[in-house]
Amino acid sequence: MAEPLRSTVTPPETTISDLDEDSMVHCATYLSLRDVCNLAMASSALKRLAYSDSIWQRFFSEQWHQQFPSHSSGNGAREVYLARYAALRQFKFLDPFLLEFREQAKPCNHLLLRKNSLFFSQGSLVKMMDLDGYLKGTTDFFHTLSDHKARITCMRLFPLNEVTSLFRGKTLEEQSVLVTSSCDHSIRLWWKGSSLRCFRGHNGPVLSLSNELLGEDSSKVLASGGEDGTVRLWSLSSSGGRGQRALKATLYGHEKPVNILSIAGHKTSLLVTISRDSKVRVWDTSTATSSAVRASCCVGMTSVPGTPVNMKCHESLLYVAAGSSVTAVDLRTMQKVVTAAIHLPKLCSFDAVPSKYLICTGGDGRAMLWDIRRNQQSLKPEPIAELDGHCGPVTSLYMDSYKIVTGGPKNADVNVWDVDTGVQTNSLLFSSSDGAVSGCDAMAVDGCRITTASSSEDCAVVCFRDFNNATNPVAKQENELTSKFWDSISDDD
Repeated sequence: MAEPLRSTVTPPETTISDLDEDSMVHCATYLSLRDVCNLAMASSALKRLAYSDSIWQRFFSEQWHQQFPSHSSGNGAREVYLARYAALRQFKFLDPFLLEFREQAKPCNHLLLRKNSLFFSQGSLVKMMDLDGYLKGTTDFFHTLSDHKARITCMRLFPLNEVTSLFRGKTLEEQSVLVTSSCDHSIRLWWKGSSLRCFRGHNGPVLSLSNELLGEDSSKVLASGGEDGTVRLWSLSSSGGRGQRALKATLYGHEKPVNILSIAGHKTSLLVTISRDSKVRVWDTSTATSSAVRASCCVGMTSVPGTPVNMKCHESLLYVAAGSSVTAVDLRTMQKVVTAAIHLPKLCSFDAVPSKYLICTGGDGRAMLWDIRRNQQSLKPEPIAELDGHCGPVTSLYMDSYKIVTGGPKNADVNVWDVDTGVQTNSLLFSSSDGAVSGCDAMAVDGCRITTASSSEDCAVVCFRDFNNATNPVAKQENELTSKFWDSISDDD
């Protein structure tokens, strides 16, 4: 007699969504902010969990070491957290943490801010400040680097783990290497107050350094542009004595000094360069395999009218600010796509947040905010806002997803604007103490922190502000006109 068939039906598996809400909220308390955001994208049920008030109240207290506000105008804890996060990055407070440093009476030409490290140059000197060390009262918080023998022309910061594989460890991965170029024909790599390497090869002053490192593997390459019209590629993994063996390739093609270099967004081996005569070249550095002359690496050329001011790559597009206009170029075809902005009589500064289709230009007495999408079909682009209130040229300009910061050599303060509307959110004096200082020599912004440098006949003033723990918001002035707006353009127009 045949045996009866056994049931093959297996009991349903228990999943995370079968847990009750209290248990899941308790589990989420062990997750980071990034983990909770990823959890919210998994399913609608997990999204409700990730948006629960108890989770975001914890994030609020941990981030700012403050009690969650008792009066939140009916908004959930997540909305309150995000509102404060945005307000801090827009500098909408009157009481940031403030530090001022006074140095010798020389202009600060370049200024960098990364986490708790501050770097600025005066002539041939580089000065480094460990802000944490200063606050802790240590004696070695300040270093002066004097190996360069002529004026410093460019400064960059790169993650230590991208520059070299000699150092390992989680704490070291968060540190940065400073790279400087100089009129003494050299490039230097600095770490912890000393020069790691010196690269020589240009037959004249080194004017510019690439904004990022080329390549995707462990053999990262630095690009430099010189007064001699050449572009040179340096292998940062090399350990040559004077840097000669580090020279990977020399790229010829420009007839004038190379002012600006940028890495393409869609392909990290593509280097975009522009020379003083506004000739743009695109180089495929993956084909540069030796230090011999490499003209064949050039895969694209174009030119723009006017003196180059700045340029920025995003995906396959290149935005070039030169003369009085900003031109978008498709790096795949080298065709000019659109004139994104026209700022008469000439541009003094430029920055962009291409992911939001927004660019900002600085000119004489004002800056302008532009929406790239609105001007795609227009022969005469129009700004969406004018950022008024400046004296003289706007030479310092920073832009990110939250704010625009503008300054100039004839202004006593820097102005802060909402990036989406162009409405002014704050104004920051260069120095809190008495004494006449000039306008903005240099500026650096990192999230909710900003450093400005100004100078006078007596001294240079470096001012650092951190808004992270600020509590006193800027008062809203409903009737004050802070920018001029054009009527919005509907999709049907």
